[in-house]
Amino acid sequence: MAQRTLPLPAARLGRAVLTAGAAPEVSGVVLLLPDGETDSRRRPSALSYAAQLPFARSLARAGQGEGLAVHVVRYRSRGWNSGAGLAADAEWAADEAQRRYGDIPVCLVGHGMGGRAALRGAGHDAVSSVLALAPWLPADPEPEPEPVRQLAGRKVLLVHGTNDARTDPELSYRLAERAKKVNRETCRFEVHSDGHALRQHRAEVMALAADFVAGSLFARPYARPVADAFAAPPPLGLRMPLAAGFGQSLKH
Repeated sequence: MAQRTLPLPAARLGRAVLTAGAAPEVSGVVLLLPDGETDSRRRPSALSYAAQLPFARSLARAGQGEGLAVHVVRYRSRGWNSGAGLAADAEWAADEAQRRYGDIPVCLVGHGMGGRAALRGAGHDAVSSVLALAPWLPADPEPEPEPVRQLAGRKVLLVHGTNDARTDPELSYRLAERAKKVNRETCRFEVHSDGHALRQHRAEVMALAADFVAGSLFARPYARPVADAFAAPPPLGLRMPLAAGFGQSLKH
């Protein structure tokens, strides 16, 4: 007798991460997209969701006075599956944010394979900005290179550790280089000596992410290094080093 395959659950948003003192009205949304796998129909592990919660709380605290809601996206499965998995779930999540909160800006924030999903989902009408952390990108894309035209009109930031052994930082540079040609509002930071999880300089990465989200969703002034990275021509604005102690410099 053939074993019956159970249907995958629908994608869904985790409970909104809010902090004490948060503004009563939601005026911007961050959708956090966890890492995944290249090809898998297995259900995502609870660990992939839980790993994003400290990041979600950090962003929520940074945007509490602006009415920021942060949700971690729960995928249907853990695989990219030719874009039909994680990328489709990122677009669904943007739809769901619009349904819940109305016409307010959305920032897609993804790590690893979630970073690729964030970049792909940028074409959704609700998305105003994208943050891709150590995005997984194919070395030999088939049948054509990763698309970048969907990034036009968005604020785009890529962050990559130079010692990342899982996702090639040079591939994210090449994508950023192509994206910059269709969208001047693209920049990329390099975290020297850090790996895929960006743990060694976690405080600086968190501070950079919070500054980008606040500037992109709520028009706060960017920290000087971020503003400089957006303004600089390639390769300078796409190989901007993330300085030690960056979080301290964000006290405008």
